[in-house]
Amino acid sequence: MGDQTPEVRAPGRKTRVAIVFGGRSPEHAVSCSTAASVLAAIDREKYDVVPIGIARDGRWVLVADDPEPLRLAPGHLPEVDGSGSGVLVPLGSAQRSLTVLEPGRPPHELGAVDVVFPLLHGPFGEDGTIQGLLELADVRYVGSGVTSSAVMMDKAFMKLVFASAGLPIVEHVVVTARQWRAERSAVEAEIAALGWPVFVKPARSGSSIGISRVASPDELAEALDAAHAHDPKAVVEAGVHGREIECAVLGGRHGGPPRPSQLGEAVVVDTHTFYDFEAKYLADDVVLVCPAEVPVEVAEQMTSLAVRAFEAAGCEGLARVDFFYTDDGRVILNEINTMPGFTPSSMYPFAWEKSGLSYSELIDELVTLALERPLGLR
Repeated sequence: MGDQTPEVRAPGRKTRVAIVFGGRSPEHAVSCSTAASVLAAIDREKYDVVPIGIARDGRWVLVADDPEPLRLAPGHLPEVDGSGSGVLVPLGSAQRSLTVLEPGRPPHELGAVDVVFPLLHGPFGEDGTIQGLLELADVRYVGSGVTSSAVMMDKAFMKLVFASAGLPIVEHVVVTARQWRAERSAVEAEIAALGWPVFVKPARSGSSIGISRVASPDELAEALDAAHAHDPKAVVEAGVHGREIECAVLGGRHGGPPRPSQLGEAVVVDTHTFYDFEAKYLADDVVLVCPAEVPVEVAEQMTSLAVRAFEAAGCEGLARVDFFYTDDGRVILNEINTMPGFTPSSMYPFAWEKSGLSYSELIDELVTLALERPLGLR
C-alpha cells in the first residue's frame, strides 16, 4: 500500500486538478460534453485546472481551457483534436510531473497534479484502464478503483456480483459472438425462454450505444450483430414492464457510509421507444423528475439497495444505481454506472442538486473525496 496521508501542499498553492476526457470509446463525444460542463463549473478560486484530452487514436494532448467547443448539441458531436501538444503521463512515483511534447521544442515539464478527474465513459476509461495507469503513476483520482471499474463496466460480471450479494436482478442471457456463430439454435431457444420483448446490449458499453429493443425472434440477429459490433460479448435481458428509477450515490467522508440522493426518473415522451442515446443527449422531450413519485416504502427500499449495491461493487467516489420499478410493485436492480453522465442536465448531478448539493459543490466534494483516500491499488 502506498502513502496513507494526503500530500502537504505549499501554503497558498491551489489544488491542481487535471480534467481528462475524450478517449477511444464510442462515448467520446459524451465525455467531451461532460468535460465542458465541469470546466465551466469548477471553482477556479480553489483549483488550478489542467484540461487534457485523449484523441480517438489514444493520443493525450493539452486542450484549450474553453468549454464551448466541447458542448454536445444537435448537429455537433465534439471531438478532441489530436494535433495539439502531446502529454506524457509518469509511470512511477519517483517522477510525478506531466511532460509536454511540442513539435520543434525539447520536452518540458508541465508540473505535477494533485488529483485527476477522469471524465471518460465506456471502454478505455471507465473500465479500469485509466485507473490502472494512475495507480502506476501514484496519482489520486476521482471515482472507483481498478477492480470495481472493470467489473461494473462488464454487465455480465456485474450481475454475478449483484446476484452473489443477494440483490434482485433482471433475468438475462450472456451471448458471445462465438456462441452466436457456433450455437445459434441453442442461444435462440435460451433467449426465447425470457419472453418478448428483450433488450440486447453490448456487455461493456454505455450511453445506450449498441442497445436494441427486440420485439420478436425475427429482429434478434440484427440486434446481436449490432451489439457485437461494439463488444464480442452481449447481454440479453428480459423486458421489464415498469419505470426506470435512478439513485445517485456519493462516497462517505472520513470513512463514513455512502450517501444516497433522492430518487430520480427520466420521463421519456412517446417519440422514443426507450431511453436511447438521442433521448439522453440530443432530444428536448425528456424530463428529469426528482424526487421520483414512488411510495415512501419503495423509496426507502431503493435507497437502501443503492447503498448495498455501491458497497457490494466496491465503488468509491460516485456511482449512479439504476432500478426498475415494475407495474406489479417489485424493485429490480438494473445496473451501476461508476462514471455516470455528469452534465448539469444528467441525472447524477440533477439528483444531487435536488438533494441540496449544487453542481459546483458536487465537483468540489468529489475532488475532496479523492484527496482523502490513501494512495495504493484499489
